[in-house]
Amino acid sequence: MSAYAGAGAGGGHGRAVVVGAGLAGLTAARALANFMDHVTVIERDWVPSGPGRRPGVPQARHTHTLAPAAHQGLERLFPGIGQDLAGAGAVRLTVPRDLLVLGPAGWLPRFDAGLSLLSAGRDLIDAAVRTRLRTDPKVTFLPGHEAVGLRGGRHDTVTGVWVRARERAAADGRGVPRLLPAEFVVDASGRGSHAPRWLAELGYPAPPQTLAAAPAAFATAAFAPPVGHVADWKSLLVTAAPGLPRQGVLHPVEGGRWSVTLTLPGTARPPAGHPALLHAARTLRHPLLHDLLTAASPLGPVYGCTRTGARWHRYEKLRRWPDQFLVVGDALADLDAAHGHGMALAVQCALALDQVLTGHGTAVGISHRLRHALARQVAPAWRQAHPAPRPASGLRARYAARIAAAATSDPHAAALLLHPLHPAPPPAAGGAAPARPAGRPATSARSGALRAAQHHPRPGHPPPPHPRSPRSGPGAHRRCRARAARRPAAAHTGAGPRR
Repeated sequence: MSAYAGAGAGGGHGRAVVVGAGLAGLTAARALANFMDHVTVIERDWVPSGPGRRPGVPQARHTHTLAPAAHQGLERLFPGIGQDLAGAGAVRLTVPRDLLVLGPAGWLPRFDAGLSLLSAGRDLIDAAVRTRLRTDPKVTFLPGHEAVGLRGGRHDTVTGVWVRARERAAADGRGVPRLLPAEFVVDASGRGSHAPRWLAELGYPAPPQTLAAAPAAFATAAFAPPVGHVADWKSLLVTAAPGLPRQGVLHPVEGGRWSVTLTLPGTARPPAGHPALLHAARTLRHPLLHDLLTAASPLGPVYGCTRTGARWHRYEKLRRWPDQFLVVGDALADLDAAHGHGMALAVQCALALDQVLTGHGTAVGISHRLRHALARQVAPAWRQAHPAPRPASGLRARYAARIAAAATSDPHAAALLLHPLHPAPPPAAGGAAPARPAGRPATSARSGALRAAQHHPRPGHPPPPHPRSPRSGPGAHRRCRARAARRPAAAHTGAGPRR
């Protein structure tokens, strides 16, 4: 008998099916297991018992870090997951104290900005979450199966998923489709999601899409640090700058290794081999990363990939939609990988699902609220990764240059410059006030950065003049009379000058 058969017979909220065992699917399964009677996670590929590479997650080869949004969200879904990752070898980074950053105008100061990251391979992160999920008897994995369609029900509902096994003995390598009944279905199958086609087969309109052209090439390789390497930093980031758009990052990961990723914007091909990777590293704004890699020892091949842009399926804009069906993670919004929002978005989708299920006490009749809740999670990350085109402004360019220059010596400006690298934590559960939207730093950091930029000399220019005194300069007499007219009269005691 299948592990799925008979599940959810407890008569509670029924069964749920999650398509995809990536981070979005695993976290969605955790949220559903808190509410549903049983959850089945369908995975097209094999599901390793520990850290292991899966063909369906090619981005796992590239450098990953758990930003505060993803880390804190995972802690809410899996309490203590950070300790599990650290025990497995993940490296905790305090930013920018442990992160050596070459900003657009120079090296940033090293201090504790209250930001921390967990640096680990994507395989280790997924394995830690998967191990936690396996301990829940309400969750079952169904590897080696692919979803091929949805079963529609009465009154615009989804009542199950059609799946078929991947069988080598079959002529086409696939088995006969069979139905998995479900009271709630989540599509977390990633960028290759077939949800638009599945919905069209049931008679629903295609969702509008928001597209952003962001062509880029990525190349990643693992290295063993040079023998005897000693430094007062753990991680290195060489950012892009006007005229020099290439970026390089080095992060420590489990096993004492370095994970190095180079980002080349445009339509350039990624480096295909270590000599080409070193040549690309030589074109960065500073030779430090190139020199480190020259002395380090490669631990495997160079993995490259290219991206042509980002896509957001605007399911929340559809007026007709089947209830008890949801699309999350990269299947919903495929964000620019260079900004690292993917894992944070996956976790925030799961938190929104958990909160809506708990708040309503039912999985029926909540699809409209869920789709709009997920759109509110995607929107800030999309605006940050793909800002809307604005007319050229010399004032905006000068402001950005002044902030970048001030960041080389002022902690407030440095924190403002680093903020896009660390999406804000997700909103608190239980109806608490939402956290600050991603893409907007704290008010104190913004005001401190503005003060630093105001008094910091522009790159290549003398310091700005001090603000003009109301008692000097053109029109001083008129300004003094105006101030005196606005000041309330005070009694004069004769003991001193009138103020």
